Amino acid sequence: MRRALAAVLLPLLVSCSVGRPPEDATGAEIYSMLCANCHGPDLEGGIGPPLGPGSNAVTRPDSFLETTIIHGRGRMPSFSSSLSDQQLASLIDHIRQVQER
Repeated sequence: MRRALAAVLLPLLVSCSVGRPPEDATGAEIYSMLCANCHGPDLEGGIGPPLGPGSNAVTRPDSFLETTIIHGRGRMPSFSSSLSDQQLASLIDHIRQVQER
């Protein structure tokens, strides 16, 4: 029971504790600040699924990533109050750049 509760609460606590990225943050900085704790520093996955090369995220359109980041999905929280439109675009650009490596 504790483990299941921790699996649900940990992503929420992590996302709530980092705050909002600076407006001029790069996509890599935003990823590091908001995403790396769950998706891994190199998009390899962890608590959240992998997003890097060879992952299912590679074949998903940008609109899927955008919707998922803004509204959340499953255990992933919404980041609608944490990101501006420009920051969201920078984050998705960063994810796509890493996927191409």
